[in-house]
Amino acid sequence: MSPPDAETGTNTTEQPLRVMVVDDHPMWRDAVAADLSASGFDVVATAGDGAEAVRRAAATQPQVVLLDLQLPRLDGVEATRQIVAADPSTRVLVLSASGEQEDVLAAVKAGATGYLVKSASKDELVEAVRRVAVGDPVFTSGLAGLVLGEFRRIGTDSGQRSGDVQLTDRETEVLRLVAKGLSYKQIAERLVLSHRTVQNHVQNTLQKLQLHNRVELTRYAIETGIDDG
Repeated sequence: MSPPDAETGTNTTEQPLRVMVVDDHPMWRDAVAADLSASGFDVVATAGDGAEAVRRAAATQPQVVLLDLQLPRLDGVEATRQIVAADPSTRVLVLSASGEQEDVLAAVKAGATGYLVKSASKDELVEAVRRVAVGDPVFTSGLAGLVLGEFRRIGTDSGQRSGDVQLTDRETEVLRLVAKGLSYKQIAERLVLSHRTVQNHVQNTLQKLQLHNRVELTRYAIETGIDDG
């Protein structure tokens, strides 16, 4: 399976992004699936509960799972945890009626890459799916601040983890912009670098810090205060 291109939201072979929609309300689920299909995505599956979502994600291998938190049989947080554990390359974008901090944090800690409330517009949803597909953390306006503040508050072990790691000035600069929520394309434009160079800096930083994805990288930057620069 070819990786998605960061700028277009499609695969490098021009295949549409594979998406699964999970919600226990059939009318809402069908409407979202129809909107995504009309926007050029390949909706490979839908599911009405968390257990079904886990099974169908394993069977259809979507690149992005759009998932509600309030699900029967298996709640959205646990479904997210199991989906990501089964295939870490799968991105989960939560689309929930709840904007409560506890729900947002639980979803992110379970492995969600993004979190939107259901008041988001169709255009916001489409853009969020595309960004999440390439690993960008995406949050409804206002929720990102809650998440960042909480990660800063609980970052008690950051000193030990950062003490033996030496990042270059450029890596630190890129990391700071990642923590601010900028996409690779935006970082490349801001620093006058190629998209590939930005990706390489992020990958090098992930390896140095022994982290796995941009969500963890953002959390590290917040815990260590790098995002304050």
